[in-house]
Parts: sequence; C-alpha cells; structure tokens
Amino acid sequence: MKIYGVDFTCAPRKAKPITVAAGRAHGTVLEIDEIEPLETFADFEALLVRPGPWVGGFDFPFGLSREAVRDLSWPERWSDLLVHCAQLGRVEFKRVLDAYRESRPPGDRYAKRRGDVASGAHPSVKLVRPPVGFMFFEGAARLMASGIHIPGLRTADRSRVALEAYPGFLVRRQLQMRESYKSDTRKKQTAARQAVREKVLGELIAARPLGIQLRVGRLQSKLVEDGSGDYLDAVICALQAHWGWLRADSNFGLPADLDPLEGWIVSA
Repeated sequence: MKIYGVDFTCAPRKAKPITVAAGRAHGTVLEIDEIEPLETFADFEALLVRPGPWVGGFDFPFGLSREAVRDLSWPERWSDLLVHCAQLGRVEFKRVLDAYRESRPPGDRYAKRRGDVASGAHPSVKLVRPPVGFMFFEGAARLMASGIHIPGLRTADRSRVALEAYPGFLVRRQLQMRESYKSDTRKKQTAARQAVREKVLGELIAARPLGIQLRVGRLQSKLVEDGSGDYLDAVICALQAHWGWLRADSNFGLPADLDPLEGWIVSA
C-alpha cells in the first residue's frame, strides 16, 4: 500500500513548503522512499488526486469544534460548514473567530474538539502559534474538493483515504518526550533539538510506539539534520496513516462514536 505523510502549512512557499513523506507499507513495516516538497497549493491539490490506492496522514484539522460551530450559528453538516467558511473568506473567517475568542472567559478562550482533548492538539479554532484554524481553512476545503474518502466525515473514493494526523501526539503523549525537537527559526535549531530528533527517530526505527517498524535508508541523516522538523513530522504522519491502514476494516481505528463534524486524529 502506498502511504503518504503530509506536514502541512497554510502558506506554502519555497522557504516553507508542504512536506510529503512517501513510502510503502508492507505488513507492519513502513519504508519511506522520498521526501517531497510542495511549494504551492496547486501542487498539494495535484497530490490529492494522484491515483490510488493510497492512504495519507495529514497534519491539519479536518473539522471545527461543534461547540464553536453552534455558538456561531454556522452549519452543523461538515460539507456545508466548509462551503460556509469558504464563502466567508479568510479575512472574515479570522475576524469572526477573533471576536468569538474574545467573547469567551479567560482560561477558556478556545472551544476544543473531543479529539483535541484526547490528543493534546491545539484547538482547531486557534489562529496563531500555531495557526491551525487557517490550516483547517486551507486544507479541509481542498480535501473535500478532491473527492477523497475521509472516514467518519465523508464517504467518497475509497482508493484514496485521508486521515487526520498529529505528530505532537506521538512524540509528547506516546513517547513521553517533552523536549522541543524543532524550530522554524534558524538560530533556535540547536544541537540539543537535533539530539531529540535523533532519539525520536531511533524509537520509530525500533517500532515504537505504534508497533510499526520504520525504514528510512539514505534519508536518515536528512531527518535528523532538518532543524525545522518538517521531514520528521511528515514521516510521523505517514506512520500514523499506516497505523490506520492496518485497521481499515474497523474504520481505520477511529472511534465508532466520533463526531462527524469534528473528525478525529488517527491513533489517538
């Protein structure tokens, strides 16, 4: 089975592309063959329509908190919500969510999805540090337009499957590694962070924590040396997608009662 892991950005460019780890699943072994930079949204859209069969893990929120959607009187059907957000446009989307955040009490500024709580992910309505709300805005609509199958949210072409991934869950919750392993700021790309990346990669190669043995071959040094962590995050997304593929017969390991508006992070 072809597997993709996608480290997403809401503003792809040459200096900060969408990063894709591409590989093959053989039982409980994942071989990563290539790291591919996508510098434009057009490149990302082309990835989504590549012929299957394949399963991809995508590091951005597929849905928004039902609490927030209800509070804002936005559509509570996933596809209708995406259409509504697109009609708002990015500027108005930001204005509405900024006002909503300020209307909430201190300490509870962001309405969370159940999956955010379970995985420790940033709330999908958050727009800064990191801007996951904009990642939802730019990513989810493109998933819908591609006709891809999204378990729990949208039934479509089952030869191409998209699963929401989150590398931070694997590193911090499953491997219990609290030290920072990445930074987009060059001066913060330290030897200490590189050592953490090397440690994380060693665990993945040893089949921890998902029971999937990672093989990266000639890419190993690049995964360790990439101070942004984008290469490593893309590989972790691929591992999470592989974990889901192994459970394809049971809804890719997603909860039976997942909210069809919010979605869920695979392996959480």
